[in-house]
Amino acid sequence: MSSFGRFLKEMRVRKGLALREFCRLVNVDPSNWSKVERGLLPPPKSRKVVSDIANVLLLEKDSDDWHTLFDLAAIGNIPKDLLPSAKAEDKLTVFFRAARDENAPSPKQYKAMVEALKGG
Repeated sequence: MSSFGRFLKEMRVRKGLALREFCRLVNVDPSNWSKVERGLLPPPKSRKVVSDIANVLLLEKDSDDWHTLFDLAAIGNIPKDLLPSAKAEDKLTVFFRAARDENAPSPKQYKAMVEALKGG
């Protein structure tokens, strides 16, 4: 299961939404969406669809869960051959969070983070 699929299913279940009800609210096909949650299909590329998902899940804009949803959707659309390892997904979420922080890392710290990503 992809990180996006696992996270989304966890959030959907936490909100008490069955798969078909969630799909109706987001206007996505349940059979394909089940494949997204299981990691057989990539997350949606459309920022609007991810935004609709965030709204259905009642995620507060700019909250940790909101950022995680968008980050994992973006990471899930990176071709696997560009990611040095499966662990890179987790490192990328940390990288994105650090880049958004008002106390963003220095150029030297960014370089160290990129090197850490390359190392898997």
